[in-house]
Amino acid sequence: MNPTTEFQGIAASPGIAIARAVLLEQEQYLPEKALIADPSREQERFRAAVAEARVQIDRIRISTEEKLGAEKAEIFEGHLMLLEDPELIDAVIESIGSDSVNAEFALYEISQGFIDMLSELDDETLRERAADIRDIRGRILNILRGVAGGDLTQLQDECIIIARDLTPSDTAQLNLNAVRGFVTEIGSRTSHSAIMARSLDVPAIVGAGEGISSIKAGDLVVMDASEGKIWVNPSDEELEKFRAAKAAYDKRKAELAAWVGKPSVSKDGHRVELAANIGKLEDVQKALDNGAEGIGLFRTEFLYMGRENLPTEEEQFQSYKYVLEKMEGKPVVIRTLDIGGDKELPYMDLPKESNPFLGQRALRLCLERDELFRTQLRALLRASRFGNLKIMFPMIAVREELLEAKRILEEEKQSLMQAGIEVSDSIEVGMMIEVPSAAIAADLFAPDVDFFSIGTNDLIQYTMAADRMNETVSYLYQPAHPSILRLIGMVIDAARREGKWVGLCGEMAGDLASVPLLLGLGLHEFSMSAGSILQTRELIGSLSHSEWQEHAKHALTLRGQDEVQAYVQTQRQGGQ
Repeated sequence: MNPTTEFQGIAASPGIAIARAVLLEQEQYLPEKALIADPSREQERFRAAVAEARVQIDRIRISTEEKLGAEKAEIFEGHLMLLEDPELIDAVIESIGSDSVNAEFALYEISQGFIDMLSELDDETLRERAADIRDIRGRILNILRGVAGGDLTQLQDECIIIARDLTPSDTAQLNLNAVRGFVTEIGSRTSHSAIMARSLDVPAIVGAGEGISSIKAGDLVVMDASEGKIWVNPSDEELEKFRAAKAAYDKRKAELAAWVGKPSVSKDGHRVELAANIGKLEDVQKALDNGAEGIGLFRTEFLYMGRENLPTEEEQFQSYKYVLEKMEGKPVVIRTLDIGGDKELPYMDLPKESNPFLGQRALRLCLERDELFRTQLRALLRASRFGNLKIMFPMIAVREELLEAKRILEEEKQSLMQAGIEVSDSIEVGMMIEVPSAAIAADLFAPDVDFFSIGTNDLIQYTMAADRMNETVSYLYQPAHPSILRLIGMVIDAARREGKWVGLCGEMAGDLASVPLLLGLGLHEFSMSAGSILQTRELIGSLSHSEWQEHAKHALTLRGQDEVQAYVQTQRQGGQ
């Protein structure tokens, strides 16, 4: 028997699946150039194909909305907008007329220019837009050629789909009675197909590389999408272990579901709040499904990405209003625009900086580009009456920045009220603690805010002077290092003295190895990815707050992360 073949990809949607492989044939059609005697007739043929594509996509949009809700269907609203985009559609029509070429060739050439341009951008959200263009191009080409696309709704037998990539259209049409998971050669956790897989609760591994092309139809595939691992044709002995692991995973998932709707309280009665980090409107439902007690971080920069111009005040207002209403009075912390560093907006034409992480980013940029900031603040203030809004300013290093941001906010509030526009009178205003200077001087900031939220992702990289995107210094990304724990403790203590609350919205909030220490340090709100909430709630329910207060004090005296982690593990094993 041949040995088991193993592959490693990116864990996009958790779960364990065991089934036979179905290959999604995605041979790329390369149209040949042909001269057309009657370009106007060819243009009409292209327009008819675009119209038919619009009908097909709208049908998928309606089906997706029925299955997943309006938020997920918004992906196909974007596809419909592309079918109206003059830079794409009109350019193809013009090319047919001016060059007298066939519609297939003109569409392929024009669209490929956009795809190549977007694929080279650093911004992952904009790169995903290339996949959207590729998706609608394939649909129109199929219509022009009279070829039916792959219909994944017709799959009947249990299977795992193996493909170079899955488009949003493909993912939306999965027959969930048959498809147990999918593996793709390319892709990322933020691709539309990965987002939809998590919403559908379908195990998914993306970016597994060209090697998966060796998988044959009918091969037995095991995928652990929590770890990004794939095994092909395992032995009977291995298969038995995988089946046991799947049964344990399914049982564990069912156990965690029992924590939805329960309070986040330690075994000695100390209450905390578990909230979700979100970036897109579709993330709100997942937060609620996982028992989030609020939104601890709404990354508003995602409203600005994947588009060609700034969102209007009205667009932003509608987005903020949607989230606030959906959360039905639960607290929603919305962070003002945090652009810069690894997040860029090409259409803003920001100057290139030698070290963008230490440059004009986040609030620094907003204070420099005053109207950009005021537009967002007006949208937030107008939306405030629809829920429990809390506004948070990022990347503050000195008190003067905080005071200037609050001054502008108050000006916009007074302007709206004078215009007769209702604004909530109970908006809390806070700041992120990401810069060591702010953590060290938290006592100086505390009187001027209603809350702090500690952004440990940046706080760790700035404290350690180590770019968290740089693999060569990734060993310095140490959330449990005593220096980080001491800074967190200083912020919590400073807030406590002023009667203010503190949240933490970095990855550390959902790290089960860090949660006991954060509980002991007195953190009020833990904000994390929605999928981490239930296991964190379960863990907190097993811990004694008073005991971990003492353990946290001791951890601050240890000499490094390894010592801290070993100490935490020992105490947890000792009865928690």
